[in-house]
Amino acid sequence: MTRDDVAAAESAAAVVYDLDGTLVDLVVDWAAVERRLADLLEREGIDADPLSAWELLDAAEAAGVGEAADDLIAAAERDGARASDRLRRADELLAREIPVGVCSLNREDAVRIALDAHDLAAHVESVVGRGTVPERKPHPRPLLAAVEALGVAPEEVVFVGDSARDEETAERAGTRFEWV
Repeated sequence: MTRDDVAAAESAAAVVYDLDGTLVDLVVDWAAVERRLADLLEREGIDADPLSAWELLDAAEAAGVGEAADDLIAAAERDGARASDRLRRADELLAREIPVGVCSLNREDAVRIALDAHDLAAHVESVVGRGTVPERKPHPRPLLAAVEALGVAPEEVVFVGDSARDEETAERAGTRFEWV
């Protein structure tokens, strides 16, 4: 963490964390998930190569099989949440004396499973995951929903994440961003 990161976090009225890769590492074989998604799409006559899991979900939604694709991903995420590894930032979350939220691309029920598995749930006031709101990161709505539930203005929040998608989400939502 840089001095600027420390200063931003210390001056924040609230902190919102991404989940996977930030607080925990979900144990998910994403290659296997992508193969199952590709099979689902190919049965619909859609060429799935070389799409990533999230691009495959977008393609499945466009093909009218989005719910089946989301259910497939969510099942892997729930299993991965139960077996997840706790990361250093989880300890930081526990030490926070300001409101804390989680905003994740993972399905909300998987996020809650991971938070429970690592005794973090009681320290998190707001949880927004895939399915909580209709949009997904990098759309700003998921992060703004988490921020709104914390009762603070977006510009008073630091969003902590591990991806360019997280950084873009923070920019679009008007929050500050801190890389893990």
